[in-house]
Amino acid sequence: MPAVSSVLVPYAAYLRVYEPLAAFAEPERSHWSRYARGDRTPTAQDELRRSLADLLPTPPVPVPVHESGDAFVTTVDGMVRICPWRTRLRGWLALEELSGPPRVPGDPDHLPAALLNAALPPVVRAQATADFDRWRTAHPDARPWIRTSRWQVPARWFVLFGDEERFYDKEGPDGPVLRYRTSMAQARRRAARALRALRESAGAGRLVEGLVDVGKWLEEFHPRALVELDYGGLVHVVPRARLAEDHSAADVAAGIAALRDGDGPGAEEAYARLVERWRPVRDLQFAN
Repeated sequence: MPAVSSVLVPYAAYLRVYEPLAAFAEPERSHWSRYARGDRTPTAQDELRRSLADLLPTPPVPVPVHESGDAFVTTVDGMVRICPWRTRLRGWLALEELSGPPRVPGDPDHLPAALLNAALPPVVRAQATADFDRWRTAHPDARPWIRTSRWQVPARWFVLFGDEERFYDKEGPDGPVLRYRTSMAQARRRAARALRALRESAGAGRLVEGLVDVGKWLEEFHPRALVELDYGGLVHVVPRARLAEDHSAADVAAGIAALRDGDGPGAEEAYARLVERWRPVRDLQFAN
């Protein structure tokens, strides 16, 4: 499969967790150990192409019939870490989100019923939901290693990272790359500190709720895991000059620090910078 596709894949960002092999029980540990020694492991572009291919048949296949045996692999400080795709589980969770009620009135990410029914007929969704209910009964502790966000990077994700952990490559193999990567210990520590500051601030309810959810998710993983925020396909809708100057994690950190110091205007200024940077990307969601 070629490294570069002429088709731009969905405009989504990803929050990933990479766990050491010791976090996996047998026989999965041996599977990932062999997998990591392979000549070539798939890229994010490969994963997205495979997911999109399932939507081409009629009727579409919203959730793979079998779970993926693939993963993202990274080696840091001599330790191999694995981020399983778990494409089937993530497909079920995404379908559950699409089919459920809007998170808030007027939620722009929620598909109208007519559009949802045209893309994924009710009979297809009903079968997938029944399959998920049966599977979840047998796997009550299952959780994804990857979270996805369309057309934006949620502010709560930036909380987990420092500006010094930012990596930008304007000439990556599939286009520009912008990502952050930190240790699980650092991510949990930053989330806890931010929560303390936000809970003392009026009007931060939704951000607190989202950060609590992320914090609970992180607690499910090995303490020596790595946490990664990848801008993914969003790099294709942000001008290169703006991408190179994007330091959103620094803005969020500045806002949290201002709240902690009781500097309301400073927090508002940092938040305004973040909103202004991401508004053009969000607006593209509704462009034709």
